[in-house]
Amino acid sequence: MSIESGEWQAKPGDPVAIAILAAHMKLLVTGAAGFIGSRTTQRLLDRGDEVVGLDNLNDYYDVSLKQARLDRLRAHQSFRFVHADLADRDAVAGMFSKEKFARVVHLGAQAGVRYSIEDPHAYIQSNIVGTLNILEGCRHNSVAHLVYASSSSVYGASAKLPYSVHEAASHPVSLYAASKRSNELMAHSYSSVFGLPTTGLRFFTVYGPWGRPDMALFLFARSILEGRPIQVFNQGHHKRDFTYIDDIVEGVVRVLDQAAQPDPRWDAKHPDPAYSPAPYRLYNIGSNRPVDLLRYIEVLEDCLGRKAEKILLPMQPGDVADTFADVRELEQDFGYRPTTPVEVGVRKFVDWYRDYYGAH
Repeated sequence: MSIESGEWQAKPGDPVAIAILAAHMKLLVTGAAGFIGSRTTQRLLDRGDEVVGLDNLNDYYDVSLKQARLDRLRAHQSFRFVHADLADRDAVAGMFSKEKFARVVHLGAQAGVRYSIEDPHAYIQSNIVGTLNILEGCRHNSVAHLVYASSSSVYGASAKLPYSVHEAASHPVSLYAASKRSNELMAHSYSSVFGLPTTGLRFFTVYGPWGRPDMALFLFARSILEGRPIQVFNQGHHKRDFTYIDDIVEGVVRVLDQAAQPDPRWDAKHPDPAYSPAPYRLYNIGSNRPVDLLRYIEVLEDCLGRKAEKILLPMQPGDVADTFADVRELEQDFGYRPTTPVEVGVRKFVDWYRDYYGAH
């Protein structure tokens, strides 16, 4: 039956119905030239949405890789690129006013935990001022749902594993983490005061094809193939909830299609960080299967067919020893949890890396 005929009705929470009703929207994706942003944009275009992608193409890492990601997106007639900075208030406001987006996926940010020690002002401009401009654009232009990237780094000094959205994330140990936690609080204020539905997604160590050159997998692969030693921090005693890129994108799209609602479980006398009387939600997206860093390196060695020479180093400032995502809320609300094991995900990365760089 057609939707237009009025004979078809969606059942509450039905993921197929939600996808049908949400498809073919005009969407904004910030950070569209980035790792997660480009893959998310590709997925939205493939299902029939019109996407405007915004990025400032900064030189934090190889701009040619960002351009190559954009070239793939430009093959779609339903994609348009806006070269602008999130912190440019007038440019962002003008774009929102002109385009009238149905929903927004805010993935643009100054990335990197360690770099936040070197250039803290970049994080305030991009992650704080930039997010404020996105919130204002959504507020003034009747955006039905804002989904934005947070990070597992917000859990900071907490050693209570697995990390749960029901626990307070009140002790970040890097400015990057503090900026992401600030984004969550800013979003909550806009959900509370203006009724803007917002959902924050705490990503856990994302990896895969077309990834960021500053991330461990990329750095390790390049060094091993070039016959150089790899730097392994914390003497290799890290555990990470490595999450494959396609698992992340699947979560983003499912959440985007179902706008946040006030949670009836909210109790003002016993406030839970995961609940709110406003249309506001937080979710972890992680594999729920932490992997030892040394095992991760072993998998990479197997895929490359080469052994790594390791330089074992102490913990880096602003880093944490272990991450482990509790993803029960994501599974309960969306019937979804990441499933790709590192053996599969790392193989796909290596295949892409060899092809893209002609590395053998």
